Amino acid sequence: MEPDPDDQSVERLLDERGQHLMRAAMALTGSRADAEDLLQAALERLLQNWRRVDADPEGYLRRTLYNLAADGWRRRGRWRDRLAQFRAQARAAGAGSEDVDVVDLRDQLVRLLHQLPPRQRAVVVLRYWEQRTEAETAALLGCSEGTVKSAAARGLRRLRELAGPPEPAGRPPAAAPRGATKPELRITLAGDKT
Repeated sequence: MEPDPDDQSVERLLDERGQHLMRAAMALTGSRADAEDLLQAALERLLQNWRRVDADPEGYLRRTLYNLAADGWRRRGRWRDRLAQFRAQARAAGAGSEDVDVVDLRDQLVRLLHQLPPRQRAVVVLRYWEQRTEAETAALLGCSEGTVKSAAARGLRRLRELAGPPEPAGRPPAAAPRGATKPELRITLAGDKT
């Protein structure tokens, strides 16, 4: 039987990989507060199951993180309410229009990701936001590399369908008339072959 985790081993893991884990959690949840909650829940599970964890506590923590996120996606759809609240707060605070446009584009991507099935969403986040290899993604999700490849291809294709047609290459975007919708989101990610 393995000993309980000492404070130093957990602190060392969080010192070395905490920022990466937080970024992954933020990509999965869409907000810092939810990311902190998700990471905290994953850490609690790691500590509760320390004796059953193989030699790779970070791998266990990441798998738990993605599984908890998928559970949360299935349970809630409150992101629409939070979006409306954020936009109202941004208008009240008088945020610059460029800042709001960037947040709107990021929000659009998160909303599109929420429309993907959990496995495709996890693969897209791991492969393109965290820039993990296919082998690393497969190991973290407990599936084959072929499954990662097909889920990534299907996920990117679906994101493109949801985002709408891209603007023609070589033409600058037309100036939108006042009151028009924000610019379209273009789905082009590092390592993408389209």
